[in-house]
Amino acid sequence: MTREELADYIRKTYNIKFDNPFTGDFESAVFRHPDNKKWFALVMRVSADKLGFPDDNDIDIVNVKVEPDMAEYIADGSSIFPAYHMNKKHWVTLLLGNPASDEKIKSLLDISYNLTDNTKNKKRKK
Repeated sequence: MTREELADYIRKTYNIKFDNPFTGDFESAVFRHPDNKKWFALVMRVSADKLGFPDDNDIDIVNVKVEPDMAEYIADGSSIFPAYHMNKKHWVTLLLGNPASDEKIKSLLDISYNLTDNTKNKKRKK
């Protein structure tokens, strides 16, 4: 899944468009709930060595929120990593561009979307 395919999937699935919240950075994109403004996905272009790869070519990634006990268990070091530039207990980084990971990305997007949705969290607490 490319970053463009990811944005299209999120728009079609959740009816949400991205925004660029960082001044002067038009490559990073945030997807957030319209009601509470909480992020559920952050797309960035970073140097591959930031994730432990041996080169410094730029790669596309997406950060998503997960259950705290889930993050350390699903990081496989090839397509899922401890979160780059975010809380590693609550977020993971997914490598974009590998079609074999598309279903995994969609599943983790659903988890992230639900974890950051205030209306679902309120129902869960009751």
